[in-house]
Amino acid sequence: MDKCLAKRKAIMVLSEETIVDSSKQSRMEINLADLPTDPGLRLRIWDYNPNIRDEVRRAYLLKGPCQPRNHEFPYTNFGTKPRRFNPAWFDEFSTWLEYSVNQNAAYCLCCYLFKPNIGAQAGGDSFVGLGFKNWSKKEKLRIHIGGVNSAHNQAWSKCAILLNEQQHIEALTIKQPEQSNIDYKIHLNASIDCVRFLLRQRLAFRGHDESETSNNRGNFIELLQFLADHDKSIETVTFKNVAENLKLTSSDFQKAILNAVATETMELILSDIGDDFFSVHVDECYDVSVKKQMSVVVRYVDTRGHIIERFLGIEHVPNATSIPLKTALDDLFSRHGLSISNLRGQSYDGASNMQGELGGLKKLILDENRSAYYVHCFAHQLQLTLVLANAITVFEKNKLPKLSMNLI
Repeated sequence: MDKCLAKRKAIMVLSEETIVDSSKQSRMEINLADLPTDPGLRLRIWDYNPNIRDEVRRAYLLKGPCQPRNHEFPYTNFGTKPRRFNPAWFDEFSTWLEYSVNQNAAYCLCCYLFKPNIGAQAGGDSFVGLGFKNWSKKEKLRIHIGGVNSAHNQAWSKCAILLNEQQHIEALTIKQPEQSNIDYKIHLNASIDCVRFLLRQRLAFRGHDESETSNNRGNFIELLQFLADHDKSIETVTFKNVAENLKLTSSDFQKAILNAVATETMELILSDIGDDFFSVHVDECYDVSVKKQMSVVVRYVDTRGHIIERFLGIEHVPNATSIPLKTALDDLFSRHGLSISNLRGQSYDGASNMQGELGGLKKLILDENRSAYYVHCFAHQLQLTLVLANAITVFEKNKLPKLSMNLI
């Protein structure tokens, strides 16, 4: 009983060691550049791990058959006549015939790489393992080639397929991502063109109903559909021809392009200003969500002497008092690398929080930079003038008392 248990344990240990050795072999890396060139010194192709077998085959095919043409081929006696390998055979069978200096024997490269391990067939193992040495019978070389469906020709067909990169699996896996990248770029560029057009024309992007059954899916999707209808290359990579998660029509995607465009535009504006002087126009109002927003416009002179006005951004402020407005303006300047020391003008409406002499935004900026001169916004002055003129017209038309006129 003890002997049986001992034998069983020994078998288990041996099997575990075999598994470990096999695992090590599967992880072993082969240096393809150091593969033996002499066919007599090579490992059998079936001794390589299946995971790297095709790599070894391709490496040998790229090297080509071993044909040492300048070698001094030794003579061998066949009966009463000494014979040797004829190097002219390399020219006649140039694609597959090999010679081993170590074994003084001829081999077949394609059969070595692909001949199935099924015993004697099409010359047996002469041109693969043992080597062909009968120099007196050249016809054996043609017999080895055989007919159309011979083992040699089947092996040669497999070699041609392996070398055909378009049919090889690695080439396909590389080609597919390359085509996917090309399609994605076409789709992305079309979407960017739609965004640029809508921005230039100042049109809305979204629609109330953007479902596929809607008659009007919004300007962005309708414009992209228009491009697809008139350009086959765009049609094949958009809408129904792509995966659901790759249509590039979501609101998040549109906002991402908008942000990218805004960033590029801002960089151009800031590079145009450089380190020169500039002025700001600031105004505040409530948006549709009843949140206070502060808009900022910069005014400067470019290198050609032209007066330029550019919209710099909108900043949310908790309230319309001067201190939050000043803090938001400082944050905007800091984010874009603008210095308040280069500020040479400030323009607002006539509200006390903006141009107040004691605690207005104008005063807070002048405390830091005495050169930032204040100018009452001409647009607001014109608005006040028109409102007053309209009120006077109404009073005169309705012949209201002069007392009421004095109240204006």
